Amino acid sequence: MTWNEMQPLLETASLETLRMVGWSTLIAIIGGLPLGVFLVLTDRGGLLQNAAVNKVVGQIVNIGRSMPFIILMVALMPLTRSITGTTIGVEAAIVPLAIGAIPFFARLVETSVREVDHGLVEAVQSMGGNTWAVVRKVLVPESLPSLISGATTTVVALIGYSAMAGAVGGGGLGNIAITYGYQRFETGLMWVTIAILAVVISVIQFIGDYAARAVSRKGRGSTAPKLRLLRNTPAPAAVAEPTKAS
Repeated sequence: MTWNEMQPLLETASLETLRMVGWSTLIAIIGGLPLGVFLVLTDRGGLLQNAAVNKVVGQIVNIGRSMPFIILMVALMPLTRSITGTTIGVEAAIVPLAIGAIPFFARLVETSVREVDHGLVEAVQSMGGNTWAVVRKVLVPESLPSLISGATTTVVALIGYSAMAGAVGGGGLGNIAITYGYQRFETGLMWVTIAILAVVISVIQFIGDYAARAVSRKGRGSTAPKLRLLRNTPAPAAVAEPTKAS
């Protein structure tokens, strides 16, 4: 197969892969971020400590995270059909990709949030802040560099999952590699597909690492949030000593 024949196939497949990964990442962040924070809040010593709820939610997350993606795709076919009306194509692949990525990202969020200095949490509570204030002003901002790294890891994992989705008609670069590279013995096209995936992953990893370092440097360079939390009250005005009568 010549490059002129490969080019339109690769362009279409690349756009399909980016579309699948983009929507899946967005849904994973929307679902996984609050889920990960909830696991921390309901854990032992958390602000919403509830051992029973934490254990049930944690087991559900563990099951979703440990299930092989190809099995998850097959198991979710009835749900996928009910949502998209089909079980093949890009739209159909987004459903299992997003559902599989939510528990994966939630565990990364949980790990990141646990690293936050508990002293800052206590400072907000001592100033009358509720649970939402602690999450919004301390837990998420302080763990942001680690959260960005976790999101980057999730995107890279989703690119690998999207390639597997091509094995069952999900579209994208994985479908090109299997349909043409494996079934039609177009070895050249398969290696080009692998190279494109490697470049995309490298670029995403570089951007994620750069963003995490930039946010981390900004957080270390600015002590304003902590100063606002620990701001001293103004000292009382000095009282003049009464003059002695002569």
